[in-house]
Amino acid sequence: MIEITMPRLSDTMEEGAIAVWHKKPGDRVEVGDVLVEIETDKATMEYEAYDAGTLSEILVPEGELVSIGVPIARLDDGSGGAPAPAPVAETAAAAPTQAPAAPGAAARSEVTQPTTEANASAPTPETGGETEDGERLFASPLVRKLAREHHLDLARVRGTGPGGRIIRADLDGLIDHTEPPTAASEVSAPAATAPATAHAGAPGTPAPATAPATAAKPAAASADEKRGSEEVPLSSTRRVIARRLGESARTIPHFFVTAVADAEALMQLRADLNEQLVASGRPKVSVNDLLVRASALALRAHPLVNASYVDDASTSMLVHHRVNIGVAVASENGLVVPVIPDADQKTVTQLGAETKELVALANARKLTPDQMSGGTFTISNLGMFGVEQFTAIINPPEGAILAVGGTTKEPRVVGDEIVPRYTMRYTLSSDHRIIDGALAAQFLQTLTSLIENPWTIIA
Repeated sequence: MIEITMPRLSDTMEEGAIAVWHKKPGDRVEVGDVLVEIETDKATMEYEAYDAGTLSEILVPEGELVSIGVPIARLDDGSGGAPAPAPVAETAAAAPTQAPAAPGAAARSEVTQPTTEANASAPTPETGGETEDGERLFASPLVRKLAREHHLDLARVRGTGPGGRIIRADLDGLIDHTEPPTAASEVSAPAATAPATAHAGAPGTPAPATAPATAAKPAAASADEKRGSEEVPLSSTRRVIARRLGESARTIPHFFVTAVADAEALMQLRADLNEQLVASGRPKVSVNDLLVRASALALRAHPLVNASYVDDASTSMLVHHRVNIGVAVASENGLVVPVIPDADQKTVTQLGAETKELVALANARKLTPDQMSGGTFTISNLGMFGVEQFTAIINPPEGAILAVGGTTKEPRVVGDEIVPRYTMRYTLSSDHRIIDGALAAQFLQTLTSLIENPWTIIA
């Protein structure tokens, strides 16, 4: 019996969701057969069988999210032997519903053992449980806490979250008809009592020594209703974005340098190019395509910007000899950064065609791990949304990222006259551990020269 576990399909993947099972228990499986489609943090990928046999059991149903290494199915290869035991977490998951802890104990466990929402749908002791007929159910830690405090039977609640998970909104209407929590459960949320204490009486009137434990609950409930809040589960893509960019902002010493370019000649060149391309039946090029090419040439002129910091224990840094530019894409499924390899060796039309293909794959969640790895520099362009200027967070392990604003008409001094000209602003975010201010400025100086003399971009 072979145990099939959740594979690691990308370098940032920590968990995956079962999208579609292509085989069902009892089906024959051959080597190379597509067994299941797995939704990762960036794409939906097909997972092929590495062994032949009969699919004996599916352990993780469609729509459920589990961590890497967790068994998702068992394959009978005819070698005999008993099936592997169920994961420990799955066995322990029923504990909360079979033997609810006292409210005071529940409050203490919430403080000492926090569970992040990123792992809320995995079958852990905080989230798993069973109904009376043995059916698996899942709920977020907040839901389980509220269920304990209000003595709710989650087996009678229909979950509307991913994979049928019970979320906070599913308890609306049920909590209103149950008794308020005891004073012990209020200990776990001291902030909720603050409004009652702050407005205990008018100026000069002494506040009561001890406010009733239940007095804070109406204020908290009223605040929730006033906000109109709804618990919305984070997608796997959004959780990875939060983790990686949070880590980048905390650990990388960012500094920012902004430059402004006269883009009049660039816009005129693009207009002339597109007129000739359309006449010959070829696709147009965008401003972003020209910027990718210009940035690649500037990186080739300043290779120390095309570098990565290793770690504090290392005595060296990595200088990349290939210029692989990541293009930040606001896809329908969240922010992803597909990579254009060897961007300095490709024409503007080649870069445009490759970028369009990568954007289409990103929206369809069909990007491969190879198409999302190996970047040495990233460009984030928000100019199409009317943004004039912004700063971006570095995409580790890269050393810099370029944030590009829109191209707009502004009054500029040309000779002795003030005339309307297209201008463009862009900000370089750099890792100060390997890139100094002078180097960042020199890079932007080269980039500005390329933009203001655009024939050098396509020459």
